[in-house]
Amino acid sequence: MNNIARRDDRSPDALSYRRHYKTARWQKLRWSILVRDMFTCQRCKRIVAGKGEAHCDHKTPHKGKDELFWNADNLIILCANCHNSAKQSEERTGKARPLIIIGTDGWPT
Repeated sequence: MNNIARRDDRSPDALSYRRHYKTARWQKLRWSILVRDMFTCQRCKRIVAGKGEAHCDHKTPHKGKDELFWNADNLIILCANCHNSAKQSEERTGKARPLIIIGTDGWPT
């Protein structure tokens, strides 16, 4: 196993708001979003259960703005695959496609 420490390439601004993710307030908000979204990925509709499977994602990147970070209407649940592939790629390239939410009837909302 590789014990080399990885360098954190985040900006100083990003490092400052990362602390929010460790707070009880965030954990409570995240849980409420999981319940609201019924533990279901809002992109592919897969039920997410298990450690590391559900990601509470900001629809609009908050970039440290508290009003976007803590806004429940700006949060959705994504499965690990949707979060780590499509969403992260869009954020890295700056070419975000509109988030398509699939309704319970199977059609985009």
